[in-house]
Amino acid sequence: MKLLLLLLAFCSLYLSRCEEKFVPYDYSATIECLENPHKPQYNGGIIVNADLQNGSQGWSQFANAKVDFREFGGNRFVVARGRNQSYDSVSQKVYLEKGLLYTFSAWLQVSRGNAPVIAIFKKNGEYKHAGSVIAESKCWSMLKGGLTIDESGPAELYFESEDKTVEIWVDSVSLQPFTQEEWNAHHEQSIHKTRKGAMRIRAVNSLGEPVPNATISIVHNRLGFPFGCEVEKNILGNQAYQNWFTKRFTVTTFANEMKWYSTEAVRGKEDYTTADAMLRFFKEHGIAVRGHNIVWNDPKYQLSWVTSLSGNDLYNAVKRRVSSVVSRYKGQLLSWDVVNENLHFSFFESKMGPQASYYIYALAHSIDPRTTMFMNEFNTLEQPGDSGSSPARYLGKLRELQSIRVAGNIQLGIGLESHFNTPNIPYMRSALDTLAATGLPIWLTEVDVQAPPNVQANYFEQVLREGHAHPQVKGMVTWSGYSPSGCYKMCLTDGNFRNLPTGDVVDKLLREWGGLRGQTTGLTDADGFFQASLFHGDYDISIAHPLTNSTVSHCFKLNSDDSQPSPFVVHV
Repeated sequence: MKLLLLLLAFCSLYLSRCEEKFVPYDYSATIECLENPHKPQYNGGIIVNADLQNGSQGWSQFANAKVDFREFGGNRFVVARGRNQSYDSVSQKVYLEKGLLYTFSAWLQVSRGNAPVIAIFKKNGEYKHAGSVIAESKCWSMLKGGLTIDESGPAELYFESEDKTVEIWVDSVSLQPFTQEEWNAHHEQSIHKTRKGAMRIRAVNSLGEPVPNATISIVHNRLGFPFGCEVEKNILGNQAYQNWFTKRFTVTTFANEMKWYSTEAVRGKEDYTTADAMLRFFKEHGIAVRGHNIVWNDPKYQLSWVTSLSGNDLYNAVKRRVSSVVSRYKGQLLSWDVVNENLHFSFFESKMGPQASYYIYALAHSIDPRTTMFMNEFNTLEQPGDSGSSPARYLGKLRELQSIRVAGNIQLGIGLESHFNTPNIPYMRSALDTLAATGLPIWLTEVDVQAPPNVQANYFEQVLREGHAHPQVKGMVTWSGYSPSGCYKMCLTDGNFRNLPTGDVVDKLLREWGGLRGQTTGLTDADGFFQASLFHGDYDISIAHPLTNSTVSHCFKLNSDDSQPSPFVVHV
C-alpha cells in the first residue's frame, strides 16, 4: 500500500512538472506617451507592489530625494522630488540570480518639460544600466530594458536623471526573470511563427489516386531570411573566397567601395570601377547588396577636400555626391544607409545647418523612391549606457525623418550596427521590441563581437540567434569579411578560407535554419500526403514512386504568406 501511494505521489509530481509551462515572452512595447500607464508586464514579476496600489509597500527613498505616494484619476504612483543629485530617487531592493535573464519595464513621467530617465540596478558597488527613456510631463512613457548579472546577490533598483530640477514619477514597474531554457523556448516559438511554414505535398498517380510510400526529398536551395556578410574588393579575382562566400550568404554590404572617400578621392574625379565590378559579381550570383553609404556623418572619415569646403561649395558637393551615387545604383540595391551614424556625429549639420540630414534623405528618396532608406547607428542595441543612441533617442531622430515632406512617403528602415563586446541579451531583445513598435523593418547591419577568443564565438552566436528569432528583424549582415590586412573586429575564416570558430557558428546556424542545401526526406502516408515544417525559402523537391522508381522534380518557394497552404499535388 505504501509503495502504491509512493508511486501515485511520484506520478502526480511528474505530471505536474510536465504540465508546467514556460512564461511566454511579451514582445509588446509602447512608444506613445499616454494619459495613463498600462498595467505592469508579467504582473510586475518579482517587483513588490508593482502598480503602487499598496502605497509605500516595497518602495523607499534613494539618496536624498523626498518620496511621495500620489493618486490622480484613480491611478497611484510614486514620486521622487526635491532632487539635488542625478541619483536622488525612489528605489526597491530585489535579489538577482546569476544565470537568469531579466526583462525590465516601467512607466515614467517628469514634472515639467522632458528629461532622459535611466533605470539602474546597484549591486556590490557596481551600477548596471537596464534601459532609458525620454520621459515627458503630463503623460506616461514606457521604458523597456533588461539585464543579466555575474554573481547572485541583493541589488537595488532606482531611477536617475541628469535634470535635477524635475520630479521623477514612477508606476507599473516589472522585473521578470527567465531561465535560459525559457529564453530558448521563446526563440523556438517565435521562429515557428515568423520564419517557418507548413509544406503539404500529395502524391497521386495518373488517375488522381493517392500514392502511399512515395519517397520525398526536399532540398533547401536559398534561405528566405536574408543573412549575409560584409566584403571588400579583395573578393574580386579570389576564387577560393568567392566559393566560400557564395555558398553561404544571400546579401552583402561593401565595407568601403561605395563610400564617398573611395569614389571621389579627388574632387570632381569620380571612380566607381571597383564598386561596379563588385556589384556585377554579386548580381551574377543572386546576392543582394545594401548600399553603404551615401554620406557618413563622422568628421574623422571626411576627405580633406570636403572638410575645406563651406557654404554653397559644400552644399553643391554634397548634392553632387548624393545625386551621383544614388542615380548610378538606382533600383539595383536592397537599401541605402543614408546619413551614416547620425546620432553620434553631426559633421554635415555643423557645416550646413540642422536640416542637413533632412535634405540628404529627401534628395536620395527623390532619385530612388522605391528603395528603403535606412538610419544606420551603433550602440542602440549594444550599450544601454550610451544615452546618445538609446532606443528613445533613435526614435526621436526617426520621427524627425518621418516628418520630411516629399512627394510620397520616404520608405524608412531601422539599421542597427550591432558591434558588441559582452552582449546584454535581455536588453537587446527589449530594445528591439521598442523599435519594432514603429512597424518599420529592422536589420542588424554590421554584426560582430570584440571579446576574448574563449567567449567570442559564443557571444556571436547569442547575438545572431536573438536577431534571427525577433519577429521584426528582417535581415542580418555580419561585419566579418576576410581581409589580408586584417578584419575589423573579427574574421570568419583564415587566409585559406578554413572556418575559424566564428565561421563554425555561421555554418551551424545556417544548417539549423535550412541553409547549406539542407535536406528533408520522408514517405507519403496512406492518403499520399507528406507534411513538413520548413523555413521560408526556395526549395527543390523530388518524389520517387515506390513501385516504378520513376522520379519527378519540382521547385517551389515557401514564404510568410503560406501560413495555411493548399496541398502541393504532384503526379508520379
